[in-house]
Amino acid sequence: MAKQQVAFLRAVNVGKRRMQMADLVQTVEGLGYDDVWTYIASGNVAFRSPLGRGTLEPAIEAAVADAFGFDSEAFVRTAAQLRAIVDLEPFGALPAGATYLVAFLRSAPTAAQKRAIEDLSGDVDTLEVHGADVHWRIEGKSLDTVLKAKDWKAAGAAPNTTRNITMLTKLVDKLG
Repeated sequence: MAKQQVAFLRAVNVGKRRMQMADLVQTVEGLGYDDVWTYIASGNVAFRSPLGRGTLEPAIEAAVADAFGFDSEAFVRTAAQLRAIVDLEPFGALPAGATYLVAFLRSAPTAAQKRAIEDLSGDVDTLEVHGADVHWRIEGKSLDTVLKAKDWKAAGAAPNTTRNITMLTKLVDKLG
């Protein structure tokens, strides 16, 4: 049975990595998935498919590379998984000015990787790993983070793509 799912594409509409969302819809429909639509212009594409992440992610990545001429990792979550992410609220009520992001990973990290990711936490950044998702609170704006790409990679949390919890909440509402 087909499930409602969302693919989050990494680094879309940044620099020279541009795409129109209507073209992304057409590309994903070309894979045979149903009820395809996008949410905001940052590479969030919803669709229905009975297939799992292990099949969907490489298929979407290959289709994007063919259609747009650049590589973009895809991170797929079901609507139910996204609802659970939004409902988790690991940081409770956020203080004014704080930023809450979710970093989507390929798969759940090992116990050692989970420790390494959470050990990146400090005065500005707080990280909690839940399954294949890293909940990330920043004291301030996203530009205030002290974490660099090399830190994520060293901790075993690369590749990943991040989305703001506000956007994810609105997306989950739209998924129904």
